[in-house]
Amino acid sequence: MRVLVVEDEALLATQLARALGDAGYAVDSAAEGERADFLAQTEHYDAGGLDLGLPNVDGLTLLRRWRDAGLAVPVLVLTARGSWQEKVQGIDGGADDYVAKPFRIEEVLARLRALIRRASGQMQPELRSGALVLDPRNAKVTLDGAPVKLTSHEYRVLSYLMHHRGRVVSQSDLTEHIYSQSFERDSNTVGVFIGRLRRKLGASIIETVRGL
Repeated sequence: MRVLVVEDEALLATQLARALGDAGYAVDSAAEGERADFLAQTEHYDAGGLDLGLPNVDGLTLLRRWRDAGLAVPVLVLTARGSWQEKVQGIDGGADDYVAKPFRIEEVLARLRALIRRASGQMQPELRSGALVLDPRNAKVTLDGAPVKLTSHEYRVLSYLMHHRGRVVSQSDLTEHIYSQSFERDSNTVGVFIGRLRRKLGASIIETVRGL
């Protein structure tokens, strides 16, 4: 899964990006409004963390732009503006959730997990497909109760597929959601990751729909 972090406080942005990366997400970061707007309008994200007090273009203006453009990505507002009026303004402007600074990184991760889960139609905190269980809270995968060791990219592919299980997911969708913007993307490697997952989890766990 892929997340956009929009935060102009450098240390906090680095901490968020590191924590999200450790949790198995592909992460892009932006420190000012125009850069954030460009990324959101041209890349594909599963969720975003958005500071309201940004240079160039403030977060609330960005949020309204995105919603007016039809971008449905779930957005968690991260801001020092903690009054209830500002929270209402943010939610009415298109935010899906709100957390006021100072906050614990763990709370931000939990709220982003919940936003991604709801956006993909999942109700339970753990993702299950038969004997296969993926726990986004700990970035752990088990099969018949036994832990399965995955690389970061194998985990991202499996996480995206399990968040969208029962649906056809194209190779281009996977490519767009498992790599950050700065990573040199190669759609051919997605097939390699799928092959590795089948070897580790069983050949029937991922079905290929030819042509789709």
